[in-house]
Amino acid sequence: MEIKVLGQMAYVYNGGKKLTADTVNQQPVVVFLHGAQQDHSCWVLQSRWFAHHGFSVLVPDLPGHGRSGGEPLASVEALADWVVALLDACGVEQATLIGHSMGSLVALEVAARFAPRVGKTVLIGSSLPMPVSQALLDATRDDEPKAAEMINTWSYSATGQIGGNTVPGLWLLGMNQRLMERQKKGVFHTDMNACNAYSRRPESLTAITSPLLIVAGNQDKMTSPKAAKALLGFIAGARLVSIEGSGHALMAERPDAVLDALRDFIAT
Repeated sequence: MEIKVLGQMAYVYNGGKKLTADTVNQQPVVVFLHGAQQDHSCWVLQSRWFAHHGFSVLVPDLPGHGRSGGEPLASVEALADWVVALLDACGVEQATLIGHSMGSLVALEVAARFAPRVGKTVLIGSSLPMPVSQALLDATRDDEPKAAEMINTWSYSATGQIGGNTVPGLWLLGMNQRLMERQKKGVFHTDMNACNAYSRRPESLTAITSPLLIVAGNQDKMTSPKAAKALLGFIAGARLVSIEGSGHALMAERPDAVLDALRDFIAT
């Protein structure tokens, strides 16, 4: 569906179901938040499962990404404000938030600042802080194809780099490269800067009291499993699921394992 959020039209995928702002609240709501230089396409399997098993699913293209209008927002805090505005536009009082990479920081910021709006939170491929190397920051500004190549090199496990996907014929790196290529120029650098500049201190996460799950790939070179584990110490009751054989692009490399983790945490 398309809906106006903070004065700009936003595209929100609904997992193959037909939703309107008037019908979203008829079921529990799950919001999926994509990472840098991505859009709703990265959540196809997981969002469709929830949409067809009793949930209203909102998978927005964040401002300036994919089919959404406006300019990309320059900070995680601004993106969190936008997510809450999206909930307001849909009349949703509380939702489960699932975020990957940059999207995980947005989910974390919403959970910390707007606690009553969040029922459960899932952070996939996350760390706090989430520093970005200067070489990658420079490439996102000066040479986006080179930046996409660097992302692909660091986002997949050793097996993912040479094939071995569970879906025969699916080229993971090519699929991700095409997804990154279709984002507007300038989005890449804005997103990476937002991740690099996010300065919330882990100690402040003690304010989060709702259930929280962290999902980490044990071969993640972008946000290390060690960093994901460190987050556990700051959030009471948080749980960690480690997915064997996956790098940072968990939803692509291990889609079934990610879905299993989400289903166990949210739907049971």
